[in-house]
Amino acid sequence: MIFFQISLASATWCKKRSISPMHPFFRKASGLTETIIAAAIEVHRRIGPGLIESIYEWCLLKELELRGLLCASQKVVVIEYKGFVREEPLRFDVMVENCVLVEAKAVQSVLPIHKAQLLSYMKLLNLPLGLVINFHEMKLTSGIHRLILPGANERADLHEQTETAEKEDF
Repeated sequence: MIFFQISLASATWCKKRSISPMHPFFRKASGLTETIIAAAIEVHRRIGPGLIESIYEWCLLKELELRGLLCASQKVVVIEYKGFVREEPLRFDVMVENCVLVEAKAVQSVLPIHKAQLLSYMKLLNLPLGLVINFHEMKLTSGIHRLILPGANERADLHEQTETAEKEDF
């Protein structure tokens, strides 16, 4: 009962001051990244670098399932644009527990466009965290990039978030 009162008071305080709370799945997503990275390391140890992305994607999906995690590689999303609405099946590498999006890469180096694509998918799916994992690294941890949906991990003034979003290129 006390927890509910404190939570309700906090939500009311945030609402009065135009402050948005942390993304509801951020804490869960943060906790999952360690398990996801451990699974990717296991895949890399077993099959090594030099293969195509689809093999790493499939092996990672299976490794995560072996660890008891719910995974998906496609989801229908509703896209709204200037009053028009369209349902579109969105293809991505791996979504873990409906809160972390993983992009498996097999490239010489991760480029800014790889991160931009993942962020765009995270926005469409409203997921707080994403990982770009490049399996073409000799040491896998050198190829891991963690991305956070803007505003997902902090409480920020809604007015500031709107201004930031309007200035973004994508």
